Amino acid sequence: MADHYEVLGVERDASPEDIKKAYRRLARQLHPDVNPGEDASEKFKLVTHAYDVLSDPEQRRRYDMGGDQSPFGGGGAAGFGGFSDIFETFFGGAQGGGGGRGPRPRSRRERGQDALVRVTLQLGDVVFGTHRDLEVDTAVLCETCQGACTQPGTSEVTCDICHGSGHVQRTVRSLLGNVVTGQPCTVCHGHGTTIPYPCGTCQGQGRVRARRTVSVDIPAGVESGLRLQLPGSGEVGPAGGPNGDLYLEITVEAHDAFSREGDDLVATLEVSMPDAILGATTTIESLDGSVDLEVRPGVQSGDVLTIKGRGITPLRGSQRGDLKVGVHVVTPTRLDHKERALIEEFAKRTKAPGPRLAEHQQGMFSKFRDRFRH
Repeated sequence: MADHYEVLGVERDASPEDIKKAYRRLARQLHPDVNPGEDASEKFKLVTHAYDVLSDPEQRRRYDMGGDQSPFGGGGAAGFGGFSDIFETFFGGAQGGGGGRGPRPRSRRERGQDALVRVTLQLGDVVFGTHRDLEVDTAVLCETCQGACTQPGTSEVTCDICHGSGHVQRTVRSLLGNVVTGQPCTVCHGHGTTIPYPCGTCQGQGRVRARRTVSVDIPAGVESGLRLQLPGSGEVGPAGGPNGDLYLEITVEAHDAFSREGDDLVATLEVSMPDAILGATTTIESLDGSVDLEVRPGVQSGDVLTIKGRGITPLRGSQRGDLKVGVHVVTPTRLDHKERALIEEFAKRTKAPGPRLAEHQQGMFSKFRDRFRH
């Protein structure tokens, strides 16, 4: 296998400038436009490859570490022309400046990134669901080039370095001989084509930043921390590639009177002592209208009054939960003389026992007690 220094006709300690001068001199003599002969074409390839290796400091260092001879003698093992021939035997070596069966060019069209938008809802929005028009700052398709990345009337051209393959091959001299490696073309960045006249609107990206409106139907039953996925509503990809997804992160604001327990709504109803004794009928405002509520005589603090079907519609269902109202009997703290006398008379007539420990009961109201304290 020819030595790169001998191909260029320079010494092994030649400076980068000497190597460049030698390459230019030989290229002028052997370039196919000047010397169309087949022999000159092959020599031109050798000269170009030698210059590619020796002009790169790192590749030159590796090449020099390999010395002039392969450890197998004569530049390769018996039956093979060195490790480069072995690679060509199994992988079909370079053809036409990087062709063969190497990697395919990388498409400019790529999937767009996903986007995340945070949405704040009221508790009432959760009961039935809601509709929102969201303003999203994202990447959209360039209207000038429609994702082509080129100026109107122009197109991409085949890269004249990798000849459309998107990759170039380099030979590295090592202790085991010459090894052919492939890497993305640095001119076209692996695409196999270049854009001589990029679109002036998107600067050759095929997309621009803009604000757009996304209409979203948020289903009932969502809760804080939930993420809803909207496929294909994210950013458009480079060169007009497919859109990514849009994710909505839900936050539900706290309500003054109601809180959520699964699919049920819970609230606290303050009842005066006379109404607790005698019973009463009242009207409360739920999240979807007025509701009549009957307080039975003798109701106790901690009792729960249930109104069927006035809770939250579940995320994956249609049967609404219930509205559960916990009773809190309010004991008066300020009594005038007559009121106090009446209470004392009532106590004498009922002969109620004094305060004592009662049997422990785990009522439904106790599940909500901690929530009501906040």
